Amino acid sequence: MSIANLIPFYRKGGEDAMSYLVEDTVKCDECGSRQLKKDESRGEVVCEDCGLVLEDKVIDQGAEWRVFSPEQGDQRARTGAPMTVMLHDKGLSTDIDWQNKDYSGKSISSRYRSQFYRMRKWQKRSRVSNATERNKAMALAELDRMASRLELPKTIRETAAVTYGKAVDARLIRGRSIEGVAAASLYAACRICENPRTLDEIGEASRTGRKEIGRTYRFMVRELRMKIPPTKPEDYIPRFCSGLDLDAEVQSKAYELIAAAQEKELTSGRGPTGIAASIIYIASVLCGKRRTQREVAEVAGVTEVTIRNRYKELIQNLNIELEI
Repeated sequence: MSIANLIPFYRKGGEDAMSYLVEDTVKCDECGSRQLKKDESRGEVVCEDCGLVLEDKVIDQGAEWRVFSPEQGDQRARTGAPMTVMLHDKGLSTDIDWQNKDYSGKSISSRYRSQFYRMRKWQKRSRVSNATERNKAMALAELDRMASRLELPKTIRETAAVTYGKAVDARLIRGRSIEGVAAASLYAACRICENPRTLDEIGEASRTGRKEIGRTYRFMVRELRMKIPPTKPEDYIPRFCSGLDLDAEVQSKAYELIAAAQEKELTSGRGPTGIAASIIYIASVLCGKRRTQREVAEVAGVTEVTIRNRYKELIQNLNIELEI
């Protein structure tokens, strides 16, 4: 029986709080029961029904030391940071700290500081050995900067980094700016992860314009044959409601209105941000927590005219009566 077949479970209190339950595919050799557990304190796999010890001297894959604070864990750990696609070398290379201190935290004497300075300089050069790696290093730093400014989660950053790497491997960077391709990769990642941002928002966070980002994005989608789902109005509802300080009641009402509008095909052929903004405006009025069209337009990044046009279409076709 393999240790890979052990999955954790927790009981209420007592010694069994850190026991492990064995997968249902494994049976007891004596009674055929599937109620098997791993006792970590003894290193045994035991049948709970008949008490047969199926395996003993199980290897503990965890650390052999205990820690009582995060700082202690960092000091005693013998491994580095995990691999990440947010670095051009995936974090596998070594890094010499900029602080002139040794492993115990003591300051390095002035006799050796010039030597450490030279080592640090050549170590940085060796990490970026050719033009491709230098390109990736600059682009990933730019991606991280834009994602931080837009407050995007880690999953979107990693997806954007993978997309940019595919563009580099397909040689789509030649003749285009690093910032433009990085911004297009971030825009595509937002749509893939169903947390979309508009081209205007990406353009404000980047050093390029909306037209270049859109042109580069369409080129990458065509050349890399990316299957990106279309943006839906409901994807914008949580973010817009948060920006307008509206509660869950308004969000729930907005989702109901979007579902009703989609049933009557009122959202096809129209911009998702305009539909989402007008739906939120209607929902806020219906729930008695009204926001003005100007406030909604500023958060959604659309004009008040767009909200008025969509708002009139929606209340007319959905038979909604509002007291404005």
